Amino acid sequence: MVEGRIGPPGPLNRRVVLAKPMSYMNLSGGPVNALRDFYKVPVAHVVAIHDELDIDFGTLRLKLGGGDNGHNGLKSMTKAFGSDYHRVRFGIGRPPGRMPVADFVLRDFSSAERKELDYFVDRAADAVECLVIEGLERAQSTYNS
Repeated sequence: MVEGRIGPPGPLNRRVVLAKPMSYMNLSGGPVNALRDFYKVPVAHVVAIHDELDIDFGTLRLKLGGGDNGHNGLKSMTKAFGSDYHRVRFGIGRPPGRMPVADFVLRDFSSAERKELDYFVDRAADAVECLVIEGLERAQSTYNS
């Protein structure tokens, strides 16, 4: 967990807490909710950054709430504190051929994907900063590709 501030000095500067639950992803709702309660963060200020099978690799989509598309971590979060949190969906694409989904999401990125990964991770971080400072509509218009 890391605490910090993002945004320009002044009224747009925001305090943030970045956390990656150390539990199994499928059980992340409880730890995220405990952290949210500890910092007294409204659900609407929670941002989940997660992989998304139904979006091509490297593509971003930002949204508020919505379904979990079979993502067990999101199911756990929604069960723990509702679905009114923001999501930054990072596309990883679908498994090739008949590869099981679990094997696909747990595998290492390919060498071609690794070449682009730093750029896409930086872009996702920029999207989160825009979301926190300027709001969902502005972030969507800028980063939903």
